[in-house]
Amino acid sequence: MTDFETYQSPYTWRYASPEMRKIWSEAHKRRLWRRIWVALAEVQSTFGLVRPDQAADLRAHKDDIDMERALAVEAQIKHDLMAEVKTFAEQCPSGGGIIHLGATSVDVKDNAVALQLREALDILWVGCRTLLGALSPMIHKYADLPAMAFTHLQPAEPTTLGYRLAQYAQDLLADWENLARVRDGLRGKGFKGAVGSSASYVELLGIETVAEFEALLSEKLELPFYPVATQTYPRKQEYEIISVLAGLGASLYKFAFDLRILQSPSIAELAEPFGGKQVGSSAMPFKRNPIQAEKIDSLAQMLAQFPRLAWDNAAHSLLERTLDDSANRRTLLPEAFLITDEILRVAIRILEGLQIDQKAMANNLKVYGSFAATERVLMALGKAGADRQAMHERLREHALKAWEAIREGEPNPLDALVTSDQEFLGYLSGEQIRSLMDASTYVGDAPQRARDFAQVILDRIAESR
Repeated sequence: MTDFETYQSPYTWRYASPEMRKIWSEAHKRRLWRRIWVALAEVQSTFGLVRPDQAADLRAHKDDIDMERALAVEAQIKHDLMAEVKTFAEQCPSGGGIIHLGATSVDVKDNAVALQLREALDILWVGCRTLLGALSPMIHKYADLPAMAFTHLQPAEPTTLGYRLAQYAQDLLADWENLARVRDGLRGKGFKGAVGSSASYVELLGIETVAEFEALLSEKLELPFYPVATQTYPRKQEYEIISVLAGLGASLYKFAFDLRILQSPSIAELAEPFGGKQVGSSAMPFKRNPIQAEKIDSLAQMLAQFPRLAWDNAAHSLLERTLDDSANRRTLLPEAFLITDEILRVAIRILEGLQIDQKAMANNLKVYGSFAATERVLMALGKAGADRQAMHERLREHALKAWEAIREGEPNPLDALVTSDQEFLGYLSGEQIRSLMDASTYVGDAPQRARDFAQVILDRIAESR
């Protein structure tokens, strides 16, 4: 039961999935610590350093987390990992005395964090694949649906909805591949002691067997280790991972921001799903605010700041280790993943319920598309032998009259102005001009590019299974 009488992080109960919250929970972290202590004891038993029954005793109690007892011990000794050692040892009559033999705290903590990072990256990788899987059929379905494109937030030329969605998908596909790359390259510190020299393990095992000892631990934990380390693994690993998360956040931020623009009443082509009983405003009952897209942007802005802190942690890990990173990593790492998990989940919900108003798209194309179509008319007039500069000036004058009419709230008269211009009719027939002024067909090869990229996504997803 969440205690609402004291401060709770929004990630505790409001944001992110239960699965992601569990990975970064205190109990799960301590279970990983215990898993590492068990692995350490079991490998040590093969070298005769501890008895097999002692290692078995640890394994039998590895899931018996007692947070109340551990926190009580920590209050006395002021060391979280040693408090867990003592709590674990109290539960293990025969094995308690050999827990943490030869290890330093970060031998346990950094390997546990690496395991957490891998678990968390797996969740995000699946979420990103789900998002791409939702985008691909939409790209294909709307590959030919014309829509006004905007440059400088001003109507420009037509595109298609499928091609616009393909832009988001292209960025997300790169993010998905980056998640796989950093996940596959993830490494733990290994077991190298207080400054990374493995001196304590050499003392216990002898220099001839210490490499074999660490290799067996790597195999048992199913975690590759850095070949060299200080007291910690290189914090640059976390900078690289968090930068990938921030890159994914940037892609989702753009998607959400564009959606907010396209949901505004002046355009009204797309809208995020809105529940039948959902309240948009406490003061204005008519409001349908894009709160899900706004949440993505709000959280993504916060995520964007995290690589800077991770950079500092990597750069300020002076000599063999300082504690400049210790406190901030307790929130930096979990929150980077919890934010990314939440914005992915929200983006998936938006896409699955995305509302597309094709009438509004057609209307916007009707109002603004003819301006873009004048470029086609100009090129056709030039090919027919007209003076390009003179024709450009006449089209510019017609366009200015049409813009003024639109500002006055009148229908766009540009089609009529262009198709009735006698100068133009001297080079092109009225039917030719009317066809050229149909902006809905002025989309180049966008439909085919969209369909081709939708297939690329499907192929990549199929290869990943």
